[in-house]
Amino acid sequence: MKTEIVAILLIYLFFILLEVFFTSFFRKNNQKFSDGLVEVISAGGLLLVTQPLVLTSAYLISQLYLPSFENSLKGISPLIAFSLFLIFDDLTQYWWHRLSHSVKWLYKLHRPHHNAEYMSIRLVYRNNVFYYFLMPSLWLSGLLIYLGLGWVYAVYIVMKMTIIFGAHSDLPWDKPLYKVKGLSKVMWVIERTISTPATHHAHHGKYKADGITHYKGNFGNMLFIWDVIFGTAKIERRYPADFGVEDLPKTSILEQLIWPIVSNGPLPK
Repeated sequence: MKTEIVAILLIYLFFILLEVFFTSFFRKNNQKFSDGLVEVISAGGLLLVTQPLVLTSAYLISQLYLPSFENSLKGISPLIAFSLFLIFDDLTQYWWHRLSHSVKWLYKLHRPHHNAEYMSIRLVYRNNVFYYFLMPSLWLSGLLIYLGLGWVYAVYIVMKMTIIFGAHSDLPWDKPLYKVKGLSKVMWVIERTISTPATHHAHHGKYKADGITHYKGNFGNMLFIWDVIFGTAKIERRYPADFGVEDLPKTSILEQLIWPIVSNGPLPK
């Protein structure tokens, strides 16, 4: 098993253990029986099937159509290589995420991620199985790996997933730091640079009327600065009391996992 995969799994396990000991990992507030099944199946499908399949397919397609470009970027500066992943993976995923909240059929693929009425590390990989398969950033990452940047991706993906894990956890690491007066300017920079629990929890809030929830913004995955640049940022340093989706019909386990193969109704208005 690759070193970066081991590192990600260990960090993932670390956040799981934190929730086990401090916030009840296995039984969240408002949890339904379907939640656990959706999370286990979607996470397992992504990690064991979808992500390896997409990255491998992107590599093989590149090898077929761009044979002379294999490893052509291997000698470039690490800073430039890292920046390429920020643009072609993280920025691309920002736009994919943003489109998923405005294009009806994409939202059907993404809704499972928001259907849970709680925050947790459990939500990180919770999406329809087709959501990640269609995600452009995964295919572009496969292309960059083919071009010789796999050595950078190994570092990049560990950093990215650590930030994403922290942003979803119901143990908000940023909350005590906001109370330290001497860290005020530092936190001002951090919360505008990377996704934090405060900004990402707001994205998962259920009721727009609470003044905190911002499910039509705060789309950043690793970097929050994309939201700042493109005008979708809302920074409150507060956390919604309720999570989930507002004013949408109920959905089933199968619809969450394999829509449009199984559909319980029309697209949301």
